[in-house]
Amino acid sequence: MKNKEFFNDYIKAFLNQNSKLNLISKNDEKFLWEKHIFDSLSIEKFFEKYKPSAEKLLDIGTGGGFPSVPTALAYPDIEVFALDSIRKKINAIENIKAVLNIQNLHTICDRAENIKDKFDIVTSRAVAPLKIITGYAMPLLNKNGYFVAYKSIRTEEEIKDAKNVLKKYNAQITDIIKYDLPLEENHTRNLIIINKI
Repeated sequence: MKNKEFFNDYIKAFLNQNSKLNLISKNDEKFLWEKHIFDSLSIEKFFEKYKPSAEKLLDIGTGGGFPSVPTALAYPDIEVFALDSIRKKINAIENIKAVLNIQNLHTICDRAENIKDKFDIVTSRAVAPLKIITGYAMPLLNKNGYFVAYKSIRTEEEIKDAKNVLKKYNAQITDIIKYDLPLEENHTRNLIIINKI
């Protein structure tokens, strides 16, 4: 994983936008690296394990740009599309993109159900329960694509609730990748990896 220093300029640019727009709480600013950037970059565990041939990645409900912006910075060869229906959040990401000149980052201000394009990878972090977000993500995947859902410790529960929607889209959970955030209290997270059967 790229170290914290690599993201110094991004951290500055993000905090500058946050001071105007309150993308994350003031309290969370202290843990920007641990809770948001490090968490976003855990997608590396998926890339290392699956080595997908990914040219295009869509992040649904990107909010303040997590995981889309750290992913775009860490993987310059992947075209990353940050999707959110809230214009002020998209504007903030566009400002960060301009300051850092992130060539492979693109923004879309719209709702997931209006997107017609297809992607190799779809990600989503802290947007909606798995049963809802899977319904948005699966139609946007290429045939051999992967949906990577960032989830907390309530993973088993969410998977159970998502059974019907997985069946509807002929999707299966391939893997659950566990990892910990670098915080003092125990902060276990999961990447749920889903693809089409």
